[in-house]
Amino acid sequence: MPDFIYTARTLQGENVSGKMTANTKRDVLDALARQSAFALTVENAKKGRIEIKLFQGRAPESLIASTLQQLAELLENGVAILAAFQVLVRQTKHARLKQALSDIHDRVSDGEAIDVAFAAHPKTFNALTISIIRAGVEGAFLEDALKRVAKFLDEANEMKSRIIGAMIYPAILSVVGVLLVFVLLTVFVPKFQPMFDQATSTGKPLPAATVSLIEGNKLIKAYGLYALGGFGILAFWLYCQLTTPWGRKLLDRLKLKIPIMGEILLNSAVAGFCRVLGTLLANGVPILKSLEISSQSTGNLILAEAITKAAENVSSGESLSKPLNEAGIIPPQIMAMISVAEESNSLETVLVNAADAIERKVTRKLDILVRLVEPLMLLVMGGVVLYIIIALLLPIFSMDITT
Repeated sequence: MPDFIYTARTLQGENVSGKMTANTKRDVLDALARQSAFALTVENAKKGRIEIKLFQGRAPESLIASTLQQLAELLENGVAILAAFQVLVRQTKHARLKQALSDIHDRVSDGEAIDVAFAAHPKTFNALTISIIRAGVEGAFLEDALKRVAKFLDEANEMKSRIIGAMIYPAILSVVGVLLVFVLLTVFVPKFQPMFDQATSTGKPLPAATVSLIEGNKLIKAYGLYALGGFGILAFWLYCQLTTPWGRKLLDRLKLKIPIMGEILLNSAVAGFCRVLGTLLANGVPILKSLEISSQSTGNLILAEAITKAAENVSSGESLSKPLNEAGIIPPQIMAMISVAEESNSLETVLVNAADAIERKVTRKLDILVRLVEPLMLLVMGGVVLYIIIALLLPIFSMDITT
């Protein structure tokens, strides 16, 4: 059982502090009440030690997925929810996740709903996770919801790992290319400067490529540090703006306009919406509540606003497909599937199938995009290096021709 540190006030008006071992905060409060003491604060004694280790950062999604899967299995096997969280807290090594699970245990023991307790930790559990857990609580299928969350997180982590693995070589290539260009500009160009001066002294102008290279090198030497500092300030300002609702909305709108990648991001958000909405409807959650929860799982404020407006129209008696279609953000083929599904009264099944189809499409496009990045990086870096080399060698060729 965990230890709790408490501060209480006695009937004589004195404040007393101490430590007590109990299952929950509620047990500590009851014990103090039996001692005719009024509890002022009750804290888990381990929380202070846990917070010191928070430098570990956010728990990996694979660890969160396995933890939620274990929670589902414990609940399915008849373990009480508080006891299940105690087991998870004991076996979890990651400090931030351990603290989150401990706090959820305390909140639930104090009578708070489990989805509300999870929502108190948005930096550990993302919006999709919280939304589906909320759906499980609403529809009384919590164990199934936890398994679905774990599956979603595993699939998302697998996709992310695939992309990162494919991008490692292009990233290394870009770093090597930047370093190579830096060495050429700062080491080799100055060594060629006497030759350039000699060539201009003869009255023959240098090639345009060489002149642009020399001027570019001068600009880098004169203003490079200032440009780097300005870029850092601009990046910090943009980061601050993107933490605001206005900035997040603008960023989400710009994401959708990126060539190729914008379509992938939109399809991914639509797939998440379709899957969550289909899951909720299949488990008997009312459509308005389902739309509210699924709008929070898109990860895109533009799509979330369109879904929210659709929910307002649905509440007035319209079909779901009409307001979504008027929003103009969901792809037409998906809208056609939703419209047909509403008429055939099979919306939940069609939505889940549509999510599967969209995710397969997204996977194919991501694979193609990743394959295109590598040769494009080679062409760009090779072109820059080739330009520098040609700019350095053109005066030499001109001198050879004149001699």
